[in-house]
Amino acid sequence: MTRWVQTFVAAQAAELDAAQNTQLAYARDLADFADWLADKGLHFDTATQDHVESYLIDCDAQGLARATRARRLSAIRQLYRFAFEEGWRADNPAIRIKGPGKSRSLPKTLTVQEVGRLLQAARDTGPDATRNTCLMELLYATGMRVTELVSLPVSAARGDPRMLLVLGKGGKERLVPLSPPARMAVRDWLQVWDAEQDARRAQGKPVSKFLFPARGKAGHMTRQRFFTLIKELAATAGLAHTDVTPHTMRHAFATHLLAGGADLRAIQIMLGHADVATTEIYTHVLDEALSELVLNHHPLAQAGKTT
Repeated sequence: MTRWVQTFVAAQAAELDAAQNTQLAYARDLADFADWLADKGLHFDTATQDHVESYLIDCDAQGLARATRARRLSAIRQLYRFAFEEGWRADNPAIRIKGPGKSRSLPKTLTVQEVGRLLQAARDTGPDATRNTCLMELLYATGMRVTELVSLPVSAARGDPRMLLVLGKGGKERLVPLSPPARMAVRDWLQVWDAEQDARRAQGKPVSKFLFPARGKAGHMTRQRFFTLIKELAATAGLAHTDVTPHTMRHAFATHLLAGGADLRAIQIMLGHADVATTEIYTHVLDEALSELVLNHHPLAQAGKTT
């Protein structure tokens, strides 16, 4: 079963350019299913629809979230579709199983004032203030995903660009505009970056190709390190650390743009959503604005005021 998973994940990477995080998620979910099958003396090639359904029932009994169960079923479906196409199985036992679906809960977000406190906290972090300010300004100005942010190549930020080229999921590129504060933060950080890399070059060490370099294997700041950093900034800003994550800032970017009158389609493009339906979850911020619009501008509402 390990060979099945490794071959499937490798194919996803080669054919669909699946991101590393996606590959790891597939491997984890399918390994859990493989362990469950092995405990019952089964294999991927002998499991039936009843077995897959029993596995999902066990996941539910363990208290796994609906989104987690939906993700695991998706991985199983794709594995069996791949196995069918490769001739490993003559059928797909998961094709008729209806998943639990994903809950459409409203995303957590921050107010403009709270974001301002986070940005100020980044400016007050001592020796790393220039880098941290650049990270936070870019995150709020573009709504990038964490991996997209920390793995930005330094070449993307050269020349004081007004638009930033971002490499998103599935290798898809998109352009996002930079605000004046973000451009200034990038300029300031590049001065520090150049000085640090010149020192490395003088010592005979290789120069990083990333805007936010690190000593680890990836060569750039990790998602985990940035997650820790934003929690530290939240504490400095006096915000509840449970309410502040990198994704919360992404939600704030979209929510504040929409509340300011931005077009939903434009926000979809900047967020890198494949389907506008994913972006529509942010329309909850328009409820109050739409009510006020009707009360202030609809002719019947105006007639009621006159009466």
